[in-house]
Amino acid sequence: MSKTVNEYIATFPREIQQILNTIRTLVTEAAPGAEESISYGMPAYKLNKKPLVYFAAFKNHIGFYATPSGHSQFAEELSRYKQGKGSVQFPLDQPIPLDLIRRIVKFRAQENKK
Repeated sequence: MSKTVNEYIATFPREIQQILNTIRTLVTEAAPGAEESISYGMPAYKLNKKPLVYFAAFKNHIGFYATPSGHSQFAEELSRYKQGKGSVQFPLDQPIPLDLIRRIVKFRAQENKK
């Protein structure tokens, strides 16, 4: 089990590492001051001591977890992806929607400031 986000990312092939590092940078830029940790075995971010977002790599997709509010706010744009309650799967055989992830993180950061 990885203890740090660096350790977690290092367990994947180089091309997946690049995607994970891009998402990591995007989260930290979109939510300045977010605390990074490993929770539920994946990279996790908190802002104002409240969960912000999580993400994880799987064989065929990147899982992104922005709590139910982050997903319901962007339901239309996320509707083309496989989803669960508070989660969405971005297939690795398609471009990762980085701008959408950035907007979701910014939305969640605003929520956490309230």
